[in-house]
Amino acid sequence: MSDSTDLKHLGLKATLARLWILDVFRHGSARHLAAEEVYRQLRDPGRGASVATVYRVLAQLEQAGLLRHQRFAAGKAVYELDDGGHHDHLICTRCGRVQEFHDDTIEQRQRLLARTHGFAIVEHSHTLYGRCLKPDCEHLAASGSLAITPGS
Repeated sequence: MSDSTDLKHLGLKATLARLWILDVFRHGSARHLAAEEVYRQLRDPGRGASVATVYRVLAQLEQAGLLRHQRFAAGKAVYELDDGGHHDHLICTRCGRVQEFHDDTIEQRQRLLARTHGFAIVEHSHTLYGRCLKPDCEHLAASGSLAITPGS
């Protein structure tokens, strides 16, 4: 399906801003983007979307179920495509890199823990914080020194 068809199917007009933002997520190199990063990517090719438009459209696409909003520690809030699949995240506290992962053993263990304590998991988020092991991390160079403090 095309982005235009997806939007119309969800009852949204296929505006240029919505199409541009979906394009950033579907065809860009990064899967997790802050609103400011989306704005920068739209500004570079001269697409003319304002910061306010980017925030508004991101919220609309989240509400429509096309994007998922994740809030990580220390204000690291990002959007990602909501493809319906579950995954967890590893976050570098030094450079801010977000790495997705899925592990069936962890998922089974979480369900067992929940049952043991009288719960049935409806939804969960599993985020691990650590540091990249690469001494020449390209994410660190791109982000400047952006320290993330878990639980802040």
